[in-house]
Amino acid sequence: MNFKAATHTRYIDPLSDIAFKKIFGSDPNKDLMIAFLNDVLRGKKQIVDLVYSKTEYHGDLTSEGSVSFDLLCTGPGDEKFIIEVQREKHENFKERALFYTSRLISEQAPKGKRREWNYDLTEVFFIAILEKDNSQMSKSKGYLHDICLCNRENGEIFYDKLNYTYIQLSNFDKAEDELASDLDRWLYLLKYLDSMSKIPVYFRKPVFEKLFSIAEYSNLTKEEKMYYDIKLKRKWDEYSARQTMIKDARKEGLEQGREEGLGQGLEQGLEQGLKRGLEEGLKEGLKEGEEIGALKIAGEMKADGVPVAQIAKYTHLPAEVIEKL
Repeated sequence: MNFKAATHTRYIDPLSDIAFKKIFGSDPNKDLMIAFLNDVLRGKKQIVDLVYSKTEYHGDLTSEGSVSFDLLCTGPGDEKFIIEVQREKHENFKERALFYTSRLISEQAPKGKRREWNYDLTEVFFIAILEKDNSQMSKSKGYLHDICLCNRENGEIFYDKLNYTYIQLSNFDKAEDELASDLDRWLYLLKYLDSMSKIPVYFRKPVFEKLFSIAEYSNLTKEEKMYYDIKLKRKWDEYSARQTMIKDARKEGLEQGREEGLGQGLEQGLEQGLKRGLEEGLKEGLKEGEEIGALKIAGEMKADGVPVAQIAKYTHLPAEVIEKL
């Protein structure tokens, strides 16, 4: 039951390809990327400036799948380090992370006829934003995972110039009144921005106010609106397709059981078909019943003035669905 309403909300979904690139993927908005990364890094590094790789995305609104940026960052002492940022959907994202960081490392080797090189590598950070549960991380608790190469026996860091940070948004469930840091606010915005109707008081900082302005649907160009709407419709189509598959599976269970019963006797075949159909129907019925119950509870909580984020936390319903109740 995870779908957008047909009418546009005031703000676009920052986790959609188009919105993520528009907010974080260009020089005019690099202050947003710098502020976000500094909060994610939590003091391990401080970015004062960054340069987007020339080979990275800057305006292809039609691209699909994961969004990534290669960033050459500069620290306060003019030190250089590389950060790869991905809004990740790929199933094998760990392998993908290793592949990309290996590329970022190997590309540091000097080109041409230089005879000597002491493997003086620039520090590499890989930061991935995981929107939904991923099979490789589904058992992990918490929402911020800080990974490095270390000794299995004593935990001693083996190499400190290769860093992986995974942000698992499905595990971030803080309510509005629980946001204790700017990192909490960034993650809350990534998850709930498109369900908001105005800028909350606790986001009244220039960097967040700029993000809200960029993310207003009305501020998109005609082309951006067209592609955003296409992606939105695709989400609705995917939801509809899933529902059709569920109904077809239940029907197929009945038919298959009936066919199997032709060789065993009509009564036994119908019994098998009904059993299989009932099993599928019961599973889906329980799921639909839970959703209906959650909607009823959410409606009552909203009528009592409970904040949307808290309702979403306790009912596990999408904030955008609760807004429409």
